[in-house]
Amino acid sequence: MDTGHTVLAVTCLAFEARIAAGHGVRVFCASERHGLLARIESAAAGGCCGIVSFGVAGGLDPALEPGDQVIASSVVTDERRYHSDEAWTRALLAALPGSVHGDISGTDAPVAQPSGKLALHRAHRTVAVDTESHIAAAVAARRGIPFAAVRVVLDPAHRCLPPAALVPLRPDGRADVRAVFGSVRRDPAQVSSLVRIVADAALAWSTLARGRQRLGHALAFPRAVAPQRDEIAAESAAILAQPAAGSS
Repeated sequence: MDTGHTVLAVTCLAFEARIAAGHGVRVFCASERHGLLARIESAAAGGCCGIVSFGVAGGLDPALEPGDQVIASSVVTDERRYHSDEAWTRALLAALPGSVHGDISGTDAPVAQPSGKLALHRAHRTVAVDTESHIAAAVAARRGIPFAAVRVVLDPAHRCLPPAALVPLRPDGRADVRAVFGSVRRDPAQVSSLVRIVADAALAWSTLARGRQRLGHALAFPRAVAPQRDEIAAESAAILAQPAAGSS
């Protein structure tokens, strides 16, 4: 695989990584939070023409329901806004008709309570939130390569995430089943909420998988962008190779 003409898909959950995989895509599963920026940077250094944040998200806009698809116009944190690549975003919207096009928030931890989701929605004016997009966007900005985000709503704005849904993942992005059952034993009252989350996850998985099929090679990365970037890089190298003015 020509890594210079592949995209790096940043995911968190194992099922997101499995769905994202395909021709023209390298997958990074960001299940462990420690040193995440440096690890995504290292993955990008292996060669890629763009970075896409791919997976599920929490809903912030009260109008969004589980299974609704969001294409980010930008990713917003308390400190900064990262704009998505316009050409790539247009290609994503064309391939995924009916998607919501709006800003999403990036946070370092899941937003579990409706009150927190409402506060974030008001502060950032965003429609959804996830915990990887802002880091992936930061790496793309530092490397000067296109960024995009494709997210599907899992938990809507009005819903709480039960404690069992917040236990840390295993390193491979799968749920730690023993830890989940331990949480349920400590708090059996959360079972009904957990069952609802599982049902919503199945819906989100289905939407994400159907969308992935539509996106095709390199997750709809515009083919014209990579050659253009190569030309810019070649021109830059030529300029750097020229002797400085006045040198002998």
